[in-house]
Amino acid sequence: MKAIVLQENREFKLETVEIPLPESHQIQVRIMASGFNPIDYQMTENGSERKLIHSPILGREFSGIITEIGTAVTDFKIGDAVFCGSGSMGSNGTYAEYICVPENIAVMKPQNISFEAAAGIPSAGLTALQAFKRMNVSVTNSIVITGAAGGVGNIFIKLLIAKGFTNFVVTAGNEESITSLLHLCVKQEQIINYKKDDIYETALALNKKQKFDIAVDFVGNQVAEIAAKLLKINGVYVDVTNFSTPESRGILFSRGATIYNISNYAYGIEKQYDYYKNGLTELSHLLEKELISPPNISIVGELDAETVTKALTILRENKTGGRKLIMQINKK
Repeated sequence: MKAIVLQENREFKLETVEIPLPESHQIQVRIMASGFNPIDYQMTENGSERKLIHSPILGREFSGIITEIGTAVTDFKIGDAVFCGSGSMGSNGTYAEYICVPENIAVMKPQNISFEAAAGIPSAGLTALQAFKRMNVSVTNSIVITGAAGGVGNIFIKLLIAKGFTNFVVTAGNEESITSLLHLCVKQEQIINYKKDDIYETALALNKKQKFDIAVDFVGNQVAEIAAKLLKINGVYVDVTNFSTPESRGILFSRGATIYNISNYAYGIEKQYDYYKNGLTELSHLLEKELISPPNISIVGELDAETVTKALTILRENKTGGRKLIMQINKK
């Protein structure tokens, strides 16, 4: 099969490698589309993230068609269309034509969305769903959300709105991101353009000069410090980035905050496959009922090293414009 392989010099190259064969509880999938995530480029340049590399073929989510099943597989048959957040649990990454994964982490693709849209859901969707559930929020709580127009933020906002939440404010940094939020039915007065307005002062003004019950940070670094300062005493801080700073951690400690670190990877390490199956099943039902919709996608290209390099550059420079980046692998 063809695959994009990470080289020792951290560049990518299209190579021919062996097609993986499924073990007893695995399914072999012909990948139709693969999603790109910030962790993909972070694994090429960040020491703490590089340890997550389990294969020189990167990529952590996909959609596709089952082409072979292991001897003990019971839930699927050849020809089924599935989507999956494979993380490090697959035979290889998803920048490839085929992958083998445990049947317990895959879910049937919703019939009302495309393979390309489905490929953009698992990583962002599971992260957003975990963040929503763990913060145990009430509709009366006030929420400040940084970086809401990104892939995870997009689905998180859709979950909030689908569940009837209105008491939140968000940050965005360009007109394309703001437009994408408006299309999600976020009101103009709920959006802080951090390129024009001071996040801290504007957020307080929008919350009647009160600090927030919950802060959800999709940005990290200096923005994490602002989000921490906006949190009330004993508030809840949801960290999706792993990019907190000594300053933000100090502020949160002094606030007596409850901190939730959001990680899909943790469940993969412990082989808690029900997390992936149950989460994707819930998201699939919401999608089929059209209570939420897939993220807006941008198809960067087909299976090629240039496609990968271009997509990771866009992610690194934070120029997605609120769109999920997708690579087409195979076509029907």
